[in-house]
Amino acid sequence: MGPLLLFTYTLLSSWRLLDAQSNNMITMVEDVRLSIEPRANVIRGTNVTLRCKAKVISYTQEMSRDYTIYKDNVIIFNDSSSSSQDFVYLLPDVRVSHTGKYSCEIKIDGNHKMSEANKLSVSGLSTPLLHLNQSVVSEGEELKVSCTAPGETGPIIFNFYVDSRERLERQVNSDQVEAKLFVDSVGIHQIHCTYTVLVTVYSFKSKESNIVSVSVKELSITPILEIFPQNKIYEGDSLNIFCSIRGLASSIEHARLILSQGNQILSHGETKINHSMFALAKDSGLVECRLFLGNIRKVATKTVSVTELFSAPTLTMSPAEVFEKEFVTLTCKSEHVASEKLSRKELTYTLDPPESLLILNDTGVFFGKALTYDLNYTCIAQAKGIIKRSKNLTVRPKVSVSSPKIVAIDRVVLGKPFKALCQSDTGSLPINYTLLKGREQVGTVSVKLPYQQALFTVTIDRPEDVNTYRCEAKNRDNEAHVSKSLNATVTVPLSRPSLTVIPVLPEISEGDHLFLICMVKGTPPVIFKWYRVGRESPLFTTNSEWNSSDFQIENLAKKDSGTYYCEALNFANNLVRSGPVTIEVRLALWKKAMIGGFSLLVVSVLVVVGVLCFRSKRGKREPAAELSVH
Repeated sequence: MGPLLLFTYTLLSSWRLLDAQSNNMITMVEDVRLSIEPRANVIRGTNVTLRCKAKVISYTQEMSRDYTIYKDNVIIFNDSSSSSQDFVYLLPDVRVSHTGKYSCEIKIDGNHKMSEANKLSVSGLSTPLLHLNQSVVSEGEELKVSCTAPGETGPIIFNFYVDSRERLERQVNSDQVEAKLFVDSVGIHQIHCTYTVLVTVYSFKSKESNIVSVSVKELSITPILEIFPQNKIYEGDSLNIFCSIRGLASSIEHARLILSQGNQILSHGETKINHSMFALAKDSGLVECRLFLGNIRKVATKTVSVTELFSAPTLTMSPAEVFEKEFVTLTCKSEHVASEKLSRKELTYTLDPPESLLILNDTGVFFGKALTYDLNYTCIAQAKGIIKRSKNLTVRPKVSVSSPKIVAIDRVVLGKPFKALCQSDTGSLPINYTLLKGREQVGTVSVKLPYQQALFTVTIDRPEDVNTYRCEAKNRDNEAHVSKSLNATVTVPLSRPSLTVIPVLPEISEGDHLFLICMVKGTPPVIFKWYRVGRESPLFTTNSEWNSSDFQIENLAKKDSGTYYCEALNFANNLVRSGPVTIEVRLALWKKAMIGGFSLLVVSVLVVVGVLCFRSKRGKREPAAELSVH
């Protein structure tokens, strides 16, 4: 038994050791928090501490921990530690570039957890410093400048200003930038700089730097602009423009000239350029002679004013509205003419297109018949080589209205209103439609839009009145077209029906063939229905093209007795009902005869029986009398 107990003890000890080792491997990161010390909002130059505190549950706290510090979701630091103490990351002498959202992540044996992000805000920027390589430069000379943001870090945008207007921008990853600046005008100018620190989605702009004055000396070189003729310029005159340079000969050889008007370059060259043109009124405006010499930009300007020889013509039409193939007059005229340079007789007019078939009747007056289609006309005025066109004039000949048609668009029912439509197949709008009853005007509708209709409400009291209505269409003075008479079927409402019974009421007997005839006055077709009082559904329904119809009952029986009536309906949609008729079916003649014969037989039998009874009683009384005598 001793060896067995020893083996058992050894086995249990090994199991406990393995169990303890496996328990030591159980680790759980329950919580991670990051704090900012001394506070989340600090000023420039503060020493800031980021403290990462983790709550770890395990059998032992002595284990390897991997810490990672993030700024705006970007890793900025990572390290390993076996200490259970808080992990500390220092940010000494912070700048605004340290502004951002910080978080901490811890990893232990495959378990990891990240803290929530905390924002650090750093305020305060150093004042920028501006330096110039010289304080006096010549016109067109470049100036070397530098701007410094003392102690700042991160991406920085530097901006340079001349007389408070921004002139240059540079972005660098250091706290200083150098650049070349060009000042384009002569005189004393104030220069300063600013910078902006870029921090992810944030930016922080500095104060203005010190202001440094710089003096720019003007070079004795200038552009000269000359325009000939110098007096009043008319259209058609020859216009000569000269652009040249006046100044130092040593500087002129590197110069460049551009002669322009508006956005149009007229000429360009080095020392002297010119441009000749045929003067037109549209050439009036500012002419510029520009000088380019290195960084120097100079300009001389003059205004050219060209007087119109004659104004652009206007084209008018008379009359204002014209119908196809009617006479029309187009007048072309220039309102203003420079009489000191041009007489009106020298001004000629033509019409475009020439195939318009209008004849020149007088100066600028064209006469003829209007075409059957639309056409755009333009008037052309010409004198001394100057050509001017009028604006387009579209002549749209109107179409005379055609003879109208009048139709009823509703069913025509006597005594009820219906709609009548008056319409022409062709004709230019507006068209006036007038409803006529005989010679009397009932009403007028003006159709001005294509989708409009000329509708009239009409009521007639007699069927023949429908043919008295006509329609008149008119779209020009002194001309009207009249339609034919309105042709429509008139529906006369039904009168109260009469219900006739055949055979006549007193003679109706069993076995007879009964006719119930329903008759009305009005316009067929007519729907007839027969009813029996006490029954909701009709006994019979028929559609008749006549004003009467019948319902028949063959081989009448006593059960057919009752009260009957009929109803009638036509397109006037008025339901009418007859008066009730009560029918009593009598017995057949043979039944009456049989009943009479049977009654006589019964009476005869009763008489015979009575007689026999009487005789029998009498016979008995006679013997008795005889016995009493004896």
